[in-house]
Amino acid sequence: MMDTGNANKARNRQIAQNEEAKQVAGSARVSVWAIAMAVVVGGILFTLGWLSLR
Repeated sequence: MMDTGNANKARNRQIAQNEEAKQVAGSARVSVWAIAMAVVVGGILFTLGWLSLR
């Protein structure tokens, strides 16, 4: 009985670690997209501003 409880705890720990890794990867992916979109929007605004000054 004790071995089963320990096995379940180890399994749950592994599942939690896997879920944490998925969340970190997902957060990094979202951050990369957010930065890329900010650069694109900034470039468009810069271009529009530059063109309006000419």
